[in-house]
Amino acid sequence: MKLTLNGHSTYISTGGKKPSIENQAIIFLPGSGQSHLTFVLQTRFFAFQGYDVYAPDFPGHGLSKGNPLETIEEMADWVAGLMAQCVLKSAIIVGHSQGCLVAMSLAHKYPDLAEKLILIAGALQIKVNDYLLDKSNNSLPLAVKMMTEWGHGRHGHFFAASQPGHSLLGIGRELMMANAQDALPADLLACNQFDATNIAAEIEVPVLCILAQDDKMTPVKLGIKMSDAFKNSTCVEIAQSGHMLPIEKPDDVNSSIQEFLN
Repeated sequence: MKLTLNGHSTYISTGGKKPSIENQAIIFLPGSGQSHLTFVLQTRFFAFQGYDVYAPDFPGHGLSKGNPLETIEEMADWVAGLMAQCVLKSAIIVGHSQGCLVAMSLAHKYPDLAEKLILIAGALQIKVNDYLLDKSNNSLPLAVKMMTEWGHGRHGHFFAASQPGHSLLGIGRELMMANAQDALPADLLACNQFDATNIAAEIEVPVLCILAQDDKMTPVKLGIKMSDAFKNSTCVEIAQSGHMLPIEKPDDVNSSIQEFLN
């Protein structure tokens, strides 16, 4: 599905079903340098479970036009604008990595818009290595290579994907290289500058934190700290997976989300 938002063509994956506006809505927000393709195994599943699914590409990412947004707060404002455009009064917000930061910012700034938060492989702060920041600006293929290697667990490196025929590292590289050249550095800098430590305790909605036991980018201990910061949270740890949980362990992620929503 495409619409015009802030003067730019914006792409939203709906999981293969047209939203009805009558069903409960789920919005999926991807991580740094990612797109709707991060959630391809979630969007279709939940669309056929009777939810209205929206997985947008942020400006400059995937199939969306426009300049990449520069701060997490701007991204939260953009999501609020997208919801208004789609006539959504509220939704369940699912974020992965950077998407967790955006989800927290949205729930804090626009409390009526978020019914529940589902935070996958996230943390209250996602600090970025200076070397990676530099390479994202000056050597994008190398930055993407590093992120795909760090972002996948051991099984992903040995072609042991839970979905037959998938090359997880290959998917990661193609997905990230399909964005605008300045998308990844903008995302990484935005993550580096945002801290949800002081806002998490003010978020009232139920929160599910789904963590990866082999996560090198947002280690489990940081995810647990994030979960503990909320008033009403549940924490799930998934084994044999790295940071790219939605792709590495889609069935486990889907069942965890489904149990939380039910």
